[in-house]
Amino acid sequence: MIIEIKVPALPESVSEATLMSWHKKVGEAVSREENLIDLETDKVVLELPSPDAGVITEIIAKDGETVTAGQVIAKLDTAASASVQAAPAQSTKEEPAKTPAAAMPAAAKIAAENNVDLSQVKGSGRDGRILKEDVQQAPVAKPAPVVASSPAIQIVGDRPEQRVPMSRLRERVAQRLLQSQAENAILTTFNEVNMQPVMDLRNKYKEKFEKEHGVKLGFMSFFVKAAIAALKKFPVVNASIDGKDIVYHGYFDIGIAIGSPRGLVVPILRNADQMSLADIEKQIADFAAKAKDGKLALEDLTGGTFSITNGGTFGSMMSTPIINPPQSAILGMHATKMRAVVENGEIVARPMMYLALSYDHRLIDGREAVLTLVAIKDALEDPTRLILDV
Repeated sequence: MIIEIKVPALPESVSEATLMSWHKKVGEAVSREENLIDLETDKVVLELPSPDAGVITEIIAKDGETVTAGQVIAKLDTAASASVQAAPAQSTKEEPAKTPAAAMPAAAKIAAENNVDLSQVKGSGRDGRILKEDVQQAPVAKPAPVVASSPAIQIVGDRPEQRVPMSRLRERVAQRLLQSQAENAILTTFNEVNMQPVMDLRNKYKEKFEKEHGVKLGFMSFFVKAAIAALKKFPVVNASIDGKDIVYHGYFDIGIAIGSPRGLVVPILRNADQMSLADIEKQIADFAAKAKDGKLALEDLTGGTFSITNGGTFGSMMSTPIINPPQSAILGMHATKMRAVVENGEIVARPMMYLALSYDHRLIDGREAVLTLVAIKDALEDPTRLILDV
């Protein structure tokens, strides 16, 4: 029985998807629920499991094509076996005519540098191999224009270039960043925090913490807790604008920016005020693993009332993070460095971090923004505040 393999229903607000790489070829057997291909949307990557066991008889939509929900992209024969449906092998007699003669490494290098088409060069080496002398004697072609849709490396004169299409996630990130810059009155305020108290607390309990909870005690959980404490004092920073209304959120859904092979993603810690440090660390670790494997679900990325991004992971000393709409503020963490500071009239070395709070000035005044950042700083420099809620 021949059945059609269709694009599944896409998440709400997503109209199209891009096919990534087929995991099966025509003629290959598949089992029920085996993943056939990944579909990339502008938010998440979806797997397309086989509806039944059988053999792929036809692939209609190729890798990289744009598809919509319900579109037929392949056909499956549930009654066939792989040996019956396998595509016939090409005759070995035809291979030499279709495969260009192999070129020696030196010859290939000279050809690339001089824009020589190796398919037009007759090799004088053993078994027709192309030698560097063959390339040197070949006429040099005019530089070929770079084809926008081709991901292959193109040689323009003597300088290689590679042009590849944006992933859907990268397109979406670009759109949202432009939207944020265009629609928000973004302003950034800075402060610095002495990380020594948090580092001392972490070093004292990190082994017991990991043994007890099965996860490492990082710095991000402290920042999440400190941010929530500040947001409770200044609710407008946790609010958002909807038309001419201000929406004050009675919950704290904190977005954590995570780098992934597909680009930047911001999964959400829901009701983060009700989570322990261990809960936060476990959830972030889970998000990081899912992001690496492209397994984040749409619900992981939807919503959020405030975000935190850590450029310090990559060595950033200072930056102005961009708000993730419809949120109204975002906290930027940076690298911790030993710096000279003045304490009680004396110059001492302390592990210092610059903090940045970008906010929508349409909603948040400078006073609230500055005091929010100061509250975060105070909580981190005296972590006992987070326990006593003061």
